[in-house]
Amino acid sequence: MLSKTCEYAIRALVYIVFKSQKGNKLSIKDIAYEIDSPEHFTAKILQTLSRQGIVSSTKGPNGGFYIEKDSSPIPIINVIKAIDGPKPLDTCVLGLKACNDLEPCPMHKDYKGIKQNLLALFSTKTIQDLAEDVAEGKLLKSLYEK
Repeated sequence: MLSKTCEYAIRALVYIVFKSQKGNKLSIKDIAYEIDSPEHFTAKILQTLSRQGIVSSTKGPNGGFYIEKDSSPIPIINVIKAIDGPKPLDTCVLGLKACNDLEPCPMHKDYKGIKQNLLALFSTKTIQDLAEDVAEGKLLKSLYEK
């Protein structure tokens, strides 16, 4: 459903928000290690997110990636659009190129409602919500406490 790149982007941002609450700026190496992603791949993802204004970074010995504690919430849909393009989840569930309301695949009608629900969820749920759940132990907090 989401690209692997998008999955890593969301995981990286949740980790950054989780750690930024304590004033930390994180290196690509640390982020890649924590989200179990290759460093070069993580760097490309963070570069894209930085260009889109989703994550901040500073260079130098005390530099790294961070999100201001009081920054506006980041809806997950913004991350998906930054990584996967402006029309997320706009592909056919069966991978057909000609699938649409006029020429539907056998799954189109059933998947259309699911897709609308996912878009609504991704539009209302934020990266900060996920990081808060991690901080409260509702999600895989152990993933971010090595």
